[in-house]
Amino acid sequence: MTSGMARFWTQSRVITSIRPFAHCQVNVVNYLIALAAGLSLALTACAPQEPSFDTQRLSEHVRTLSSDEFEGRGPATPGEQKTVDYLIAQLQAAGVAPGGDLVDGRRSWTQAVPLGRFEITGPVKLELSVAGKSQALTQGEEIAVRAAMDGSSGVRFEGVPLVFVGYGVHAPERDWDDFKGIDLQGKIGIVLVNDPDFEAGAGDFGGKAMTYYGRWTYKYEEAARRGAVGMLVVHETEPASYGWPTVKNSNTAAMFDIVRSDPAREHVPMEGWIQRDFAVDLFRRADLDFEALKKQAQTREFQPVTLAGATLAAEYAVDAQVITSRNVVGLVEGRERPAETVIYSGHWDHLGIGLPDAEGDSIYNGAVDNGTGLAALIELGRAFAAGKRPERSVVFLMVTAEEKGLLGSEYYAANPLYPLGKTVAVINLDSLNPWGPARDFSISGSAKLDLLDQLVATAGGMDMGFAPDSRPEAGLFFRSDHFSFAKRGVPAVSFGTGKDWVDGGREAGLAESKAYTEVRYHQPADEWRAEWPFTGLTRDLQLLYSVGADLANSDRWPNWSADSEFRAARDATAGERQ
Repeated sequence: MTSGMARFWTQSRVITSIRPFAHCQVNVVNYLIALAAGLSLALTACAPQEPSFDTQRLSEHVRTLSSDEFEGRGPATPGEQKTVDYLIAQLQAAGVAPGGDLVDGRRSWTQAVPLGRFEITGPVKLELSVAGKSQALTQGEEIAVRAAMDGSSGVRFEGVPLVFVGYGVHAPERDWDDFKGIDLQGKIGIVLVNDPDFEAGAGDFGGKAMTYYGRWTYKYEEAARRGAVGMLVVHETEPASYGWPTVKNSNTAAMFDIVRSDPAREHVPMEGWIQRDFAVDLFRRADLDFEALKKQAQTREFQPVTLAGATLAAEYAVDAQVITSRNVVGLVEGRERPAETVIYSGHWDHLGIGLPDAEGDSIYNGAVDNGTGLAALIELGRAFAAGKRPERSVVFLMVTAEEKGLLGSEYYAANPLYPLGKTVAVINLDSLNPWGPARDFSISGSAKLDLLDQLVATAGGMDMGFAPDSRPEAGLFFRSDHFSFAKRGVPAVSFGTGKDWVDGGREAGLAESKAYTEVRYHQPADEWRAEWPFTGLTRDLQLLYSVGADLANSDRWPNWSADSEFRAARDATAGERQ
């Protein structure tokens, strides 16, 4: 090899070896001099230089956003304006640029999200009649009905028959039909929560892991397809994964939906839940055995059953209006391939002001859910803005109306500001850990994708393990904003903080998780606490930053596993990534 060729080969090898570390703070000149002198110079494994995350700043974000002043961060309330103003001010101060709708050729800070808002006004009159005996039902006690979203101005009916239709599942690909041809026109269906495999833990619906057929949203949609007057889901804590207070608080507040041209195709007039004990008594009065029918509903042989002599009457008015809420969008623009985006997402809304708890508190502050996620997004934005700009763009998407059915993320995914085909990945942050560090992390659901593999590998270098979703029966995969992207093919996960705590182990982590779910989740008690150290969140943020920065400084396109139901949708956009 000639000396000239040798120099060319050496320089090419050096440049090639440096390219993966181009985003790191490496003195390339010194590196070349050292090689020329025959010296060895070690490059540190150089994901981008890791930023530090401030626990006090994280705590202050959560404290402010979950204060009573923000009124529970309800969409289309004064709390929304305060929340949006705060998020914009903090992103701006962190050095993040606006990444929302184009206004006069320039990006604004928000994306307008038109929504239907539906609220019950005045008294709710509900009367059950069984064998000629009437019983007045109390909203929020035996029953929790939602404001009608089918386009009507109220719900008014008398003497509507009740039919038990098992789990309310019609799944031809599984040879499963709970309806068996019954006509639900003019009737109200009663269904069980979750899907037929939950109690047995094995079968055609994924065992303990909930499928979409187990979600109450699916059950309402199926009722609308069959022309029912209503659908009532029987609440049981274990298969629902939350208690009755969560059901009551979530369903008796104002409801929201995306604006639909024909809302009756998606919604029945009455959508709601009933307490299990009330359902057992109702079945008994109709000469039926609830537990026996529940067992039958877990088999293909189940036949729908009319509750003989049982009818329901209802009367309540609904105020329906179209409002415009907002997603908040920040951007750190890529220096080489700005059209390719890595998205960090999380919802800013909570339940606003609702029914008071036993102490009379009616503000649903949402400190953990999702003040923690918002604090993380702001500080991740600060970290990316402070360093060298990444090769790809990084978007910080704070969406509205997650608590109303993932509506802000659904609107973004249907009307993306940055093409989904060139969206590298979505990392969603929802209800993170304000306590001490954990030895592990998780994600919502059990999806298989390259993005999870990368999280696992990076966490391993930080002495953190991966713990599969400990509650697959809860259907959490379908309950966070990443799902709006996943179903369109974008590799997406919702990050879950670990339960194997460094201080106290799994016992401490699981105890806190249980206490939160039972006492604070979707209740006024989800408030900021001065004793939260936020040291666990700073550790999680190191992991999340490292994975996002690696994606933003690479040319890789993670995908779903070959057998994933989302793989085809992703592959269909492959041409956009050429």
